[in-house]
Amino acid sequence: MGFQMQPYGIQSMLKEGHKHLSGLDEAVIKNIDACKQLSAITRTSLGPNGMNKMVINHLDKLFVTNDAATIVNELEVQHPAARILVLASKAQQEEIGDGANLTISFSGELLQNAEELIRMGLHPSEIISGYTKAINKTIEILEELVEKGSENMDVRDKNQVISRMKAAVASKQFGQEDILCSLVADACIQVCPKNPANFNVDNVRVAKLLGGGLHNSTVVRGLVLKSDAMGSIKRVEKAKVAVFAGGVDTSATETKGTVLIHTAEQLENYSKTEEAKVEELIKAVADSGAKIIVSGAAVGEMALHFCERYKLMVLKISSKFELRRFCRTTGAVAMLKLCQPNPDDLGHVDSISVEEIGGVRVTVVKNEEGGNTVSTVVLRGSTDSILDDLERAVDDGVNTYKAMCRDSRIVPGAAATEIELARRVKEFSYKETGLDQFAIAKFAESFEMVPRTLAENAGLNEMEIISSLYAGHASGNSKVGIDLEEGVCKDVSTLNVWDLYITKFFALKYAADAACTVLRVDQIIMAKPAGGPKRGDQPAGMDED
Repeated sequence: MGFQMQPYGIQSMLKEGHKHLSGLDEAVIKNIDACKQLSAITRTSLGPNGMNKMVINHLDKLFVTNDAATIVNELEVQHPAARILVLASKAQQEEIGDGANLTISFSGELLQNAEELIRMGLHPSEIISGYTKAINKTIEILEELVEKGSENMDVRDKNQVISRMKAAVASKQFGQEDILCSLVADACIQVCPKNPANFNVDNVRVAKLLGGGLHNSTVVRGLVLKSDAMGSIKRVEKAKVAVFAGGVDTSATETKGTVLIHTAEQLENYSKTEEAKVEELIKAVADSGAKIIVSGAAVGEMALHFCERYKLMVLKISSKFELRRFCRTTGAVAMLKLCQPNPDDLGHVDSISVEEIGGVRVTVVKNEEGGNTVSTVVLRGSTDSILDDLERAVDDGVNTYKAMCRDSRIVPGAAATEIELARRVKEFSYKETGLDQFAIAKFAESFEMVPRTLAENAGLNEMEIISSLYAGHASGNSKVGIDLEEGVCKDVSTLNVWDLYITKFFALKYAADAACTVLRVDQIIMAKPAGGPKRGDQPAGMDED
């Protein structure tokens, strides 16, 4: 028996196998380092010239995108401090739908500057108090930068919508934002309710069909279903619709019973009664005036035969959510089992037709007159990953529309706002006394990350750009931003690049909150991970999920 050393201190308190990191060097700097790594990943895809990332997740699905929210979602970030930034960006994505990249990159920059301050000898709590003062000041200044007269906007005026949406869409699909914005604006304006604040993002659907190019994309008032009609009737106009959620089929009886059949005639009669029963049900539906049957589950052979006989069109929608949207478009009520529908339960469509787009059969459900509640953007593109990326751009556009329905104020885009904030917060830091002023000055410097990154991603000289921006702002024009195409600084009101105030407000707020949360940590104590087999050694034949 060898001599065993007795554990002492914190070792004796916790189970063996735990990790305990404390102090500035071990905990704080390590946390900051992890966050810097994460923001270095997303930073290069900030702005219109952002580079794409190829992310392959644990299920071998490939993503090619420059959308920060998708990237960090698929990266499965393990480090607890970096996870905080991911959560902040998710909050931004859910709140506004755009600006997730700004949140991560900006808070990474704040932490990097905080690290320099810590190396200078400031205590994290002083940095936090400085950052808190700075973010409050920033929000005050941001209010002043709002463009005059932008708070009252007509959300049904396409040009106003496009000018606000352009920046969000361009950051995902640069060069195609004009086509995409007009599609998204049309789709959103069609489904915008009387009170715009109740705009529902779910009412703008995206149908992705391979083939063609972006210029072939269209907006359909109504739904586009990626399935074919079941029977031989492919087109119906101005008709009533009956929706059955449980499927159109003969159902087995509720109780089990045994039927003894003695002769062949009895057998024949038995199957005849089944036929008669189905026919009776289908006839009842046809008599109610419905021309279209939509089923949420399987459609039996025999039922299909009688539907054909009574000239009914049969659609099968297997997804529950699609079925719900279909009911919303047509105003129908889904019935549970096959029976004669009430006139109130029937929906109405203007036309349902099966069309072939790029070799794929789709069913287009149009409803122009009624309270049109769903519209679909049909996207065309050459590969799946391009379509996925286009879909993300459309999602961002729709979310921006929702945000502008709530608050339509705009601030200058193209890094004009950030430079102005940097300049004004820097001035504010000179008025502060105490150690806070260093933290506030660093906070102001962090804003330079945005123009620097935009210039870097566009291949311009970032030092020249930033100094000429500062020069433009010092001379009193607070709307000077970067014109990425020509590589010079211009007034953004001539370029027509605007960002929503609400996007900037939340992105900066979440970023500062996340940075302060990370800085507040001074010890990391990790328990020993729970036992059980690791993911690597699974028994044969098991799925990855």
